[in-house]
Amino acid sequence: MNTDVLQHINWLAVLVAGLAYFFLGALWYSVLFGKKWQSYNIALMSKADAKKGSAGIMFISFILMLVCAFGLSLIVHRLDIGGWEVGLKLGLLTGICFAGTAVHISYIYEKRPLGLHLINGLYNVLGNIIAAIIVACWQ
Repeated sequence: MNTDVLQHINWLAVLVAGLAYFFLGALWYSVLFGKKWQSYNIALMSKADAKKGSAGIMFISFILMLVCAFGLSLIVHRLDIGGWEVGLKLGLLTGICFAGTAVHISYIYEKRPLGLHLINGLYNVLGNIIAAIIVACWQ
């Protein structure tokens, strides 16, 4: 396996992009859509142990957001592209075609409400856009 590409990754940009994605989630699921998201998940939220392990869940989600930012950085490097416009387009592409569709495919089978599809799907699309802009601008 050729790992030369790893030498060209801007790891600080990956970290900042992952943090931006994570902090978007803090804003998204508290201030912007917190009450509506909770109303869609009332059955889960009413369980006695609903908040148990939340720090671990947040840590794992942050790691996964770093993985996403790393993948976006690989694409930016391999295609030798950059700039905020490219980041916006790349984020839209990956957000809609990969993150958004993955959420919706699962939710269709789980028969989740459309509003929950939109809250979670759009969060991931916007998170991809923000992360892609950061890594594309900060090569």
